[in-house]
Amino acid sequence: MTDTIDQQFRATAAAEAARPAVDDGETELTYAALNAAADAAARSLAAAGLEAHEPVVAPVSNRAADVAAFLAIWRAGGVVVPIHRSQPKAAFRGLCERLGNRFVLDGGLATLSRPPPARRALLDGAGTIIFTSGSTGAPKGVVLAADRARAKLAMIQAMTGWRAGENALIGLQLTFSFGQWATWLTLLNGGTVHLRGRFDAAEVHGLVASGAIRRYPAVPTMLRHLLDRGGGAFAGRIMAGGEPLAAALGRRVREAYPAAGLGDIYGLTETGTSDFFVRPEDYDSLAGTIGRAGDGIQWRIDAGSQELEIRSPWRMRGYLDAPEETARALRDGWFRTGDLASADATGAVRLIGRAGDQINRAGNKISPLEVEAAFLDHADVAAALAAGAADPDRGQAVHLAVVLRPGADVAAAALTEWAAERLARYQLPDAIHFVDELPSGATGKADRRALRRLIETGGLS
Repeated sequence: MTDTIDQQFRATAAAEAARPAVDDGETELTYAALNAAADAAARSLAAAGLEAHEPVVAPVSNRAADVAAFLAIWRAGGVVVPIHRSQPKAAFRGLCERLGNRFVLDGGLATLSRPPPARRALLDGAGTIIFTSGSTGAPKGVVLAADRARAKLAMIQAMTGWRAGENALIGLQLTFSFGQWATWLTLLNGGTVHLRGRFDAAEVHGLVASGAIRRYPAVPTMLRHLLDRGGGAFAGRIMAGGEPLAAALGRRVREAYPAAGLGDIYGLTETGTSDFFVRPEDYDSLAGTIGRAGDGIQWRIDAGSQELEIRSPWRMRGYLDAPEETARALRDGWFRTGDLASADATGAVRLIGRAGDQINRAGNKISPLEVEAAFLDHADVAAALAAGAADPDRGQAVHLAVVLRPGADVAAAALTEWAAERLARYQLPDAIHFVDELPSGATGKADRRALRRLIETGGLS
């Protein structure tokens, strides 16, 4: 096996030169054209004096040229730092100051007036730095090794049964590890990446129904919007990830696309992504869980805290310029995920919630995921998101945001009465907020912290 993603891509590009590699809806690049674009940009970086393992910022928004930028930076010996083009200017400048990068590759090459950054041993052999969302503080730069990334792709391919020549529709942002690995698996196997920077349910529905794609990786929020368009005869594989896939939503997807295989994938950027899998053939028996660990992954659940911990040979090298944070996250090689979990005798793992998301209502610990799962079983509920907000009498109150299915009309009191047969009294929401869509973050995932902020600032009625 070749050592890096770029080395493998070169071999595929030579074999599939005339085949479309990336189509972003406006620009289509064949494998030969994508390879040539990467070579040209790599030459410009080398001519500008890029040093080995030096970070280079690549602004991305799911354009065909963004894929070429990744390849170019790797070929020139640099480390790719993808940052979304929508990032506010002040935040963009702040990330660049932290990196100390001299170069920004965005179509052309822009050079910042500063000396080369000091050598960081952590970046030796690194391929990518992915900044987290920063929902719990300043974004952390996750440093991933180039050779580990290629090896992890081989494991994901084996676990997902990815075959040569399969085309994929990817609306997941390239700042997101899920979007990155799905893009590379498609290209390394000679398929075409239908890359989309903006989720358009009507366009996605048409592409899924056209038969042009075989793989559709998506976060559950995207799947909910897609279901509003009805189902179809899609016979490929739908791969959910990025946030928990509730069993109720999974059932709706299975009913809408009976010929499709539905799988679920769980992992974290810090572990090299994709550590647990629900394979399509196992979906009905494992619905509502994150499945079982992939080959080479070790895991355990802390007996006291119930936190899921993962040991992976493909984990991050560490957080950029943050050795203390790295040490807190990694204990003897075990990564502390922050997710609370339980497991059954077969090794299937079920998430209970995030350690920081548990709601403490009058001394009762409540899992938001359990509250959401109960309401998602209601015939009129399309989506639900629970969060705790400060309450002077109970410490925290349970709030639930609900998106109703098209045409549905049900009162909050009726929903609560229905849920009372499925949840303990203390788990029932103190307030139900009807919304058109759930608050989401930059990657399209439902964002519980954003919901909490809306509640506490009066942004919801």
